[in-house]
Amino acid sequence: MKQYERHIDDNGDPYLATDLPGLMLTRLPLLNKSTAFTPEEREAFGLEGLYPPHVSSLDEQVQRTYANFRRFTTNLDKHIYLRVLQDRNEVLFYALIERHLEEMLPIIYTPTVAEAVQKFSLIYRWPRGLVVSTENIDRVDEVLENAPVPDVHLVVATDSEGILGIGDQGYGGMAICIGKLSIYTAAAGFDPATTLPIELDVGTNRQDLLDDPLYLGVRHERLTGQAYDDFMERFVQAFKRRFPEAVLQWEDFSKQKAFSVRDRYQDVLPSFNDDIQGTGGVVLAGLLAAARKSRRPLTDEVFLVHGAGAGGIGVASQIRDGLVRQGLDVREASERVFVVDSRGLVLSDRPGLDTYKAELAQDPARVAGWQVAGSAPSLLETVQQGKVTALIGLSGQRGAFDQGIVEAVAANTPSPIVFPLSNPTDYSEAIPEDVYRWTDGRAIVATGSPFPDVTWKGVRYSIGQGNNAFIFPGLGLGVKVARARRVTPGMLSAAAEALADYTDQGRIAQGAVYPRVSAMRSVSRHVALAVAQEAVSAGVARIDGDDDLAQRVSDAMWEARYLPIRKR
Repeated sequence: MKQYERHIDDNGDPYLATDLPGLMLTRLPLLNKSTAFTPEEREAFGLEGLYPPHVSSLDEQVQRTYANFRRFTTNLDKHIYLRVLQDRNEVLFYALIERHLEEMLPIIYTPTVAEAVQKFSLIYRWPRGLVVSTENIDRVDEVLENAPVPDVHLVVATDSEGILGIGDQGYGGMAICIGKLSIYTAAAGFDPATTLPIELDVGTNRQDLLDDPLYLGVRHERLTGQAYDDFMERFVQAFKRRFPEAVLQWEDFSKQKAFSVRDRYQDVLPSFNDDIQGTGGVVLAGLLAAARKSRRPLTDEVFLVHGAGAGGIGVASQIRDGLVRQGLDVREASERVFVVDSRGLVLSDRPGLDTYKAELAQDPARVAGWQVAGSAPSLLETVQQGKVTALIGLSGQRGAFDQGIVEAVAANTPSPIVFPLSNPTDYSEAIPEDVYRWTDGRAIVATGSPFPDVTWKGVRYSIGQGNNAFIFPGLGLGVKVARARRVTPGMLSAAAEALADYTDQGRIAQGAVYPRVSAMRSVSRHVALAVAQEAVSAGVARIDGDDDLAQRVSDAMWEARYLPIRKR
């Protein structure tokens, strides 16, 4: 039996009904109100005397928790405080986050979540989500039946091999799933009672974790090859049986696995990989907004993506697809997108070329006349001889966009586009202040982590944050509202275009090509509507195309407020 049920009273107002004893209400984060339990609820559930006499409002509780939040001096301590609050009282947690989203997003997610992932076994407090591991995969159906939320609409799942810029983190990757789902709720209104983080613990190759007596994951090296594929197949088939319409976001898989898992299951489940597709969508949106500032069509730009992991290849693919939607054919679009990794420009004749990079590799004929020092053009050589006008960093290499590189881009165009997007902050390819100085204020800059505004020669520039959270919450909500059978490339493009369209001209004039983080909930509503409309148009929706999609999106967005609780 469900722990509680939602009902509507005779006046049309919602309430919750439960037969749980009062003490259990205080232990369940989705039901706990703490000092906000009303006198009637305290009497009905035997809570009288357990709380102070004053009945707090939600606003009063938010003020109190925010004051306590501000007392912490380190970001990790703030992160832990918020996680403990989430595990105690989810309505209060989300009310607090929504009121202070711009301040708290970097705490619950990047960049602070990277440190939380690394120390997850040490700071572990309370079970949240599910762990499907090599020790229980034989009982995976039973494990999924143990889900703490019975009506699952959205799952974020990771195998933790490619976490942010810090790689294999074993069981610690659960923190990424928890953080992402927190954003889904805060930004797009997913009811937290319908979301589930899942850690796919297939082992770790980090010897320091295997040797750590406090490490909480399974203690063996990662599954590979057929054993890994069999594990994933068993998980997906069980997932489909248990949650047949749930949206599944694959998160932080490494390179080739990110593509192979996405491709293998994109027609099996309504699923997508945020590192590939979400990152690609948010970057394309920033480039479309940059075109509004430079007054140059996107098809006139030449792009260089530095970094050929899942994010880099996903971005390059989305840019290429965006150029095709803007009127170029596939060959023309591909020739305008260079991908550079640690070995230089990715060329199709490279020995041992990774499969997932092949689609974005340049034909050697494209660079036949270039003067290069090594076997493949370097980052600087590609910028100079490829006439690159837009530089996008997803390499995880701090300072990779040095003065020489940025000045070379600026020599090719009056409005150089420089997006150092690697997370966390310490991995950023460049600092915005330096980019403006090296380009004499001509650059259009966006970053992956938050940076303060920059003043150069008396002009103040706002730095837009190319955060995937502008895309994936609205994308997931649109898929849910449309009850889409799959996530199509057109839905990703629709999300990117909707985000670019949302960014107002005044903010673009200040230099920022993304909205303020504080507007994320409104952004997500706008993105979700565009995604749902595209799903209907593409014929992958399970709803009637004549439905009022805007109203469906609004109705689907949960709000952080206390509902009356009555005896069932």
